[in-house]
Parts: sequence; structure tokens; C-alpha cells
Amino acid sequence: MNHWPVIQLLLPLIAAPLCALITREKPAWILATIVTWASLAVAIVLNYQVVEFVSLSYHVGGWAPPWGIEIAIDSLNAMILLLITGIATVVITAARESILKEVAEEKVPLYYTAYLLSLAAMIGISITGDAFNVFVFLEISSLSTYALIAMGRDRRALIATYRYLIMGTIGATFILIGIGLMYQLTGTLNMADLASKLPAMHDNRVAQAAFGFFILGVSIKVALYPLHYWLPNSYTYAPSIASAFLAGTATKVSMYILLRFIFSIFGVQFSFVELQVQHVLMPLAVLGIMVGSMAAIYQDDIKKVLAYSSVAQLSYMVLGISIASKTSLTASVVHIFNHGLVKSALFLCVAAMVYSVGSSKLEDLAGAAKRMPWTVAAFAVAGLSLIGIPLTVGFITKWYLILAVIEYGWWPLAIVLVVSSLMAVAYVWRMVDYLWFKPMSPLVEAHGAKPPRNILIPAAVLSFTCIYFGIDTGVTMGAADRVVQALLGGTP
Repeated sequence: MNHWPVIQLLLPLIAAPLCALITREKPAWILATIVTWASLAVAIVLNYQVVEFVSLSYHVGGWAPPWGIEIAIDSLNAMILLLITGIATVVITAARESILKEVAEEKVPLYYTAYLLSLAAMIGISITGDAFNVFVFLEISSLSTYALIAMGRDRRALIATYRYLIMGTIGATFILIGIGLMYQLTGTLNMADLASKLPAMHDNRVAQAAFGFFILGVSIKVALYPLHYWLPNSYTYAPSIASAFLAGTATKVSMYILLRFIFSIFGVQFSFVELQVQHVLMPLAVLGIMVGSMAAIYQDDIKKVLAYSSVAQLSYMVLGISIASKTSLTASVVHIFNHGLVKSALFLCVAAMVYSVGSSKLEDLAGAAKRMPWTVAAFAVAGLSLIGIPLTVGFITKWYLILAVIEYGWWPLAIVLVVSSLMAVAYVWRMVDYLWFKPMSPLVEAHGAKPPRNILIPAAVLSFTCIYFGIDTGVTMGAADRVVQALLGGTP
């Protein structure tokens, strides 16, 4: 039982090269599916242990920190672990037919290799207690993500990958410079050690530079406006299963890094009082909400609509972080979890449509509900969550964010949130209108058929969770409360 934290990391990390040695696609898929389900089971065990015992610390190789590498699990990364392993498990269960349709058969085992490497890296980012290993796992995650996107049959996937590579490399460089400056200043890379030393150095220019470089680098990984250039095309031209996996996990892990370093390592006093990072994050978040929502309205590809919507939704999380109150942080933390469910559900529904029709263009999917009503119904339910309709998970975030800005008397921000919700109504309704009410397109008429059950059922399950966790908020809100109390040091 004491080795569960390292087992969580080793399961996908060892299975990834095994997938590369398998020459046939079905055994590779079976191995990847078994490993992701096992990773989810371990994440559930670790969540139970964290709830019971507050936090876990595992010393790799028996070397005690700060000299040795530590795996540290608390309420925040336990929730992130549950999210990424849960999304990875549901998506891989739905993956086989969709991947065979969108990826060359000889590359499929390598696709599962990249998938497991990406999962292992995101797990590593979430549980490591060492700042340099955050960078190492972030690079492993990025490299495997580039491979996942580039394997799409559409040649535009290569251009999207190249853009992501350039932006990701710039972000990683800034992150590494920031970590290097932290090490130069403190002589340690252990995150708990950094948290005890950095806040006291608030007037040190090196500490301030380290903060600036690191936050800028992570903001690129988060796709914070206007650093989001890499995201829309990456989600659009990647294989549909890759889009479903990455939209629910990759940016959420980057958001975790932002939360961890701003609140746990640099501290509230350093970040918000001395450096006043809110004066940068808040305007960019507001712009991201409005620009992302507006851009989503005018897209003609359903994947690109969802991609620009992600820019807006990620900006909600950054807005909550920038306000830095208990209410706003609760909104951000719970939205990390809820948005992962919503966006993966939507992209899985799109994967089912692309499997049947062969296109993600809105015009090509017109009238798809007549041939695949359950798929479009699941898509509509997840779309309601994206808008923030009451009794869906999206409502919780927007409600708490509006409460947070009203607490400070910031009525213009409340108006921005309401307007952005109306814009979400516009782009979600536009998609539903095409899918449900437009005359059937020639592609749907010629090729439209019910998608395979093992794509439809996982999509429906995720859509159902968008309603379930919107009604029964005890689990998600309880976890968010514990996380926020820890981030704010027990203060209200």
C-alpha cells in the first residue's frame, strides 16, 4: 500500500514502450485499455487515502527530501489525478474504431504509445514534489502530444503540430529559466522547500524574475489569451480521440501547475500583494472570455468551435485565480474538473459523428440527428453544460464566479460573465441547429449511420456525468473546498 504513488506513475510509463513493440493494433489497444483502467483504480485508492490521511509523501529510492526526489499527493493533485485517469480511461475505451478510421493502421500501436506516455507525463506533473521534474514531465507530455496530433490523416495536422511545437518550446524555455532562477536563489528544487524559502524573498529581484518567467511559460501551456495561438488548430486537426483526451486533460494539468506555484510555492502575499499578478491575469482572462466566445460563434468546423470555446472556458479558471478569494478559487478548482468532463464528452460525440460521416464541418454534419439521434442528444446535453444551464456542471462555475465578483462590487465583470454565457448560447445553439434542424447534408445521407456502441456509450456516460455532478454537487464541491482551504492556508 505504501508504494501506490509510484505505481500510479510506473503503470503507463512501463506500458508505453511495450505498446511500441506490439505490431498489431488490437493487442496494443487492449494493453492501453487495461493500463488506463488500472491507473484509474490506483487514483481512486489514492483519493481515498488523501481524504482519510490528509496528504501522502513517497521518497523515491528511499532518499528523504529535499535531497531525494519526492512524490507528494494532497487534495489538489489527488483531484487532478482522478480527472486525468478518469478521462483517459473513458476515452481509450471509445478509441479503437475511431483511431482505425483516422490514423494509418501501421501507426496505431505508436499512437497508443504516445497516448500512454502523455498520460504518464501528466500523472508525473501532478504528483511530483520536485520543481525540475515538473519541467521534465511537461516536456514528455508535450512531445507525446505533438505525436498524437501529427498522426491525423489531414496534412493540416502537421502544420498545427509545428505551431504547437514552436509555442510549446518557447513556454518550456521560460519555465526552465524560472526554475533555474529559483534553484540559484534557494539551492533547492523540492517544492515544499521552495515554498518555505521563496515567500520570504519577495523583495529579491531574482525571485521576481523567476516568478515572471515561470508564470509566462505556464500561461502559454494554459493557452491564456493572447498566448492561445497553438490551441485551436491542434484540437481541430488532431484525430478526434486525441482531441477528446487532450481537451479534458492537458490544459487542466497546466492549470494545476499555475495554481500550485502561485498559491503553494510563491504564496498569496508574494503573488498578489508584492507583485500584484492579478493586474495582468484579470484583464487577459476577461479578453480571453470575450474573444474566445466571439471567435467560436463564427467557426464553420465543429471542432474549431469547441476549441475556441476552450480558450474562453480556460479564461474563466484564470479569472477565478486572479480574484484569489475563497469563492472565486472554488469556482476555478471545480471548473477544472467539470470542464474536463464537458469538453471530453463533446469531443467524443464529435468523434462518433466523424466516424460515421467522415467530416467535422458543420455543413457536412447538417441533419445528423436524423441518423444518429442518441449521439446528437448526448452532444446537446454536454452543450447545455457549456452554456451553464442550471442543473448542469457549467452552472456551478458561473454562479460562483458571479458571486465572487459581486462580493467585491465588480458589476462590470458580472455583466461580462452574463454576456459570455449569452454568446455560449449562440454558438451552442448554432451547432445544435445544424445537427438537428437543418436539411440532411449529402454526406450524412450517403454515409450517416449509427456509430459503434463503444464510442457512443462512453460519450453518453460523460454527458450523463455533466448532469449528475450538476445536481449532486457534494463530491466535487467537497473536494474543491478542501483544495481551496489548503491553497489559502486555511483562511476564508
